[in-house]
Amino acid sequence: MSATASPIANSSGSVTNQAIQVLQGPYITNTYGGGIQCQGPTLNVTPFVTGSISQQKPYEPYYNDPIYDMRDLDEDGSLDNPGSILYHVPTRTGQKDSHSLSIGVSATWSNPMDKKLQDQCKEAAATQIKLQQQLTANKRLDFEIARLKNCGELMMKGIQFIPGTPYASVCGDVMVRDVVYIKPHVHSIPSPSVSESRVSESAADLGDPVQIQR
Repeated sequence: MSATASPIANSSGSVTNQAIQVLQGPYITNTYGGGIQCQGPTLNVTPFVTGSISQQKPYEPYYNDPIYDMRDLDEDGSLDNPGSILYHVPTRTGQKDSHSLSIGVSATWSNPMDKKLQDQCKEAAATQIKLQQQLTANKRLDFEIARLKNCGELMMKGIQFIPGTPYASVCGDVMVRDVVYIKPHVHSIPSPSVSESRVSESAADLGDPVQIQR
């Protein structure tokens, strides 16, 4: 009696390492001009999505496992048909694709420890904002006074935009009071017609000429 072993073993595996790294960044800095910069608490929220796909090529879900002829009919200790395959048995390989998907959120919170310095920086920022607003108001006042002056002087000279034009509204709210201004103009004065007969009669009524001695 003899026996022939034909072991077949298949093994496959894969390892995937994935990591999410969260880097701590600087504080959020707000700049207000005048060299004033304030840093405040910072909250960083970082969503992430990771995935992986593992595949093996070529894809073979089954393989044919041969069944050999192990018969020894004459019982002489030797196989009658050594190496002869009787048939094949379909056997699963266990080969498959691997898919993974990871979804998550990472968050970090940073808060300055010195609250007094934060309050002082906020006060300085508020003062700087008021200063900028006042400078803007002064520029606006200078513009309005210049517009009032120039529009008034032009109106006194009889110069103005045509109503309804795009820039007519520039001087639309300017009014000149207690100033009498007559625009230069020309009148035509007709001369009366006098007949010759009337002139002669008027001369006769005057009588003899009077001589005046000096």
